[in-house]
Amino acid sequence: MTHENGKEFSPAFLILACLFVMFLLLSNIIAGKLIQVFGLVLPAAVILFPLSYLFGDVLTEVYGYRKSRLVIWVGFACNVLMALIFLAVIALPHPSFWQNQNAYATVLGMTPRLVGASLVAYWAGEFSNSAILSLMKKLTGGRWLWTRTIGSTVIGQGVDTLIFIAGAFYGLVPGGVLIQMVVAQYVWKVAYEAAATPLTYLIVGWLKRVERVDTFDWGVKYNPFRLEV
Repeated sequence: MTHENGKEFSPAFLILACLFVMFLLLSNIIAGKLIQVFGLVLPAAVILFPLSYLFGDVLTEVYGYRKSRLVIWVGFACNVLMALIFLAVIALPHPSFWQNQNAYATVLGMTPRLVGASLVAYWAGEFSNSAILSLMKKLTGGRWLWTRTIGSTVIGQGVDTLIFIAGAFYGLVPGGVLIQMVVAQYVWKVAYEAAATPLTYLIVGWLKRVERVDTFDWGVKYNPFRLEV
């Protein structure tokens, strides 16, 4: 059931990879904005970050774990580079007449603790999501796509949310509030991606037809530090 068209990186794959990285970076930029949804206070990143998981699911389902692993690492590197550039630009001297330094630093400035928590959470969550989806695809023989997109999200988003909230806010907010933050964000993210299942089906079905690729990761090593494609 696996078909390869001989292309290492097709245009469709590159577009998906770019969308994945774009939503990841945008999520981190807007994370400092708090929004209120159905009475829940959440970071604005929750409207975009689940899309990185959706595109991660599509990449793994169609192209396999190895290519998805490469894209995850590209996203990680871009995230680090973005954070370093923001910190460097904020630290550059500015003219005395420019009155927006504090606002600029508030929006784009990230503490080392926040950056570290975000990077570790993303790395662990995305690799958990990709590996579980790949394993479930083999176990189900490629059937019941919804079980592996939602099942992998349940684990991946759980790992991501727990690591990020605990790493970024432990000791800064009361324990009860910390638990509420974890639960609220986790439920929102999982529900978001579950609701997007029809969109995932449409994208996956279209890509498999156009690309003539349906990769099963037989014999693949799930070591996240191997980068072969």
